[in-house]
Amino acid sequence: MKSFAKLGLAIWLTILLSLYNLSSAFAVDIVQVTSPGGIHAWLIEDRSNPIISMKFAFSGGSSVDPEGKEGLANLVAATIDEGAGDLDSQAFQAKLNDLSISLGFDAGREFFSGELVTLTKNKAIAFELLGLSLTGPRFDREPIERIRSQISLALKQRADDPGYKAQSTLRTLYYPNHVYGRANDGTLESLKNITISDLKSYLAENIVQNNLTIAVVGDVDGVELGTLLDQTFGGLTQKSKPFRVSGASPAIKGGTIILDEDIPQSEVIMAHRGISRDDPDYYAAFIVNHILGGGSFSSRLYQEVREKRGLTYSVGSYLSLLDQAPLVMASVATQNERVAETIRIMKEQWSLMAEEGPSEQELIDAKTYLTGSFPLSFTSTGRVANILLAMQLNDLGIDYLDQRNKYLEAVTLEDAKRVAKELFKPDSLTVVIAGRPVGLEEEAPLPFEQ
Repeated sequence: MKSFAKLGLAIWLTILLSLYNLSSAFAVDIVQVTSPGGIHAWLIEDRSNPIISMKFAFSGGSSVDPEGKEGLANLVAATIDEGAGDLDSQAFQAKLNDLSISLGFDAGREFFSGELVTLTKNKAIAFELLGLSLTGPRFDREPIERIRSQISLALKQRADDPGYKAQSTLRTLYYPNHVYGRANDGTLESLKNITISDLKSYLAENIVQNNLTIAVVGDVDGVELGTLLDQTFGGLTQKSKPFRVSGASPAIKGGTIILDEDIPQSEVIMAHRGISRDDPDYYAAFIVNHILGGGSFSSRLYQEVREKRGLTYSVGSYLSLLDQAPLVMASVATQNERVAETIRIMKEQWSLMAEEGPSEQELIDAKTYLTGSFPLSFTSTGRVANILLAMQLNDLGIDYLDQRNKYLEAVTLEDAKRVAKELFKPDSLTVVIAGRPVGLEEEAPLPFEQ
């Protein structure tokens, strides 16, 4: 919930200077580092600028929040750096700010993650402060209550947002008895139930070494990094009980749900079951979704819904890749009088892609864009560290940077057509509309069948 501490001017200037170097030289060696204490990390050593970026994640996230205390992981992430050791909240944050150290945490559904960015000259104190926040957070009452109030206010504001209501409703209907169906940040009621003892228990049970994945990019070598890793993470408990989110099939399919909102423009979200990241057909699915709605200006949905008919400003589809609940999703916002037409056209394009698949030229164009734009992901040490972390969390292999474009190029037109037919199921699309769409009525969804 809480954003990362702002970087100082000096570190921003250094990052800006590094943009070209990283984007033009991303094909570099990834080194597997093991510290003397047995902590593992992937490292790309980059001496072009005096910056170190580290991204790390502990498995669990909000999925391990106890029932009735949803939002616990999120509150931990928002308060863990509000004072640690002998430093209270103001002193801890002042030290980060004075040394241009960016330190922050976030709780997703499946991972509790963190980020550290520092100038090389401040690395010792930066890693020390991170370690202190993980092993000795104060959880003082004043910052806890201050941030609890901030989160409560954000929850109240979000509760009035039609787009969020549509997403929340879809999630709850799809996974009514699963952690994926819960609000990631909790509710106003569950937030009140969380105690300081709960925060400490979450840390003790989940912020442990065998749940930890680390990626580092920047001005540091493997030997020095190993020492820093032990100093930072060595104080954590080594083991916890294994964790994995249980499987989650959608409870429903199809249907149209209308949430009455007195607004001139309806928010629409559509979804059906998707494809997992480790599926052999993932790359073909990635390409055909890009052609259907993931490719922004070039996609079929954009061309048909916006360019040809002017029904909306923005429309698109995407692959949602939660570990145990992959979905294909689409979203659009349009005037109430035009919702029915917009949904009809989107479903027509969904059907057309399923029946015919992409054309040969569409496949060529998609490959050209997706492979050619890949280096643009490497525009800072932080973004590269994010990619390294994702590679590990998704078991993509240490050679993924060299292999990724080859995987895409290997997708044939036959592959793309076959996967499009298997992936896109227009009759299974569940549509949730927040607004007052003209000419549409609710249609009860059907139970999902394996």
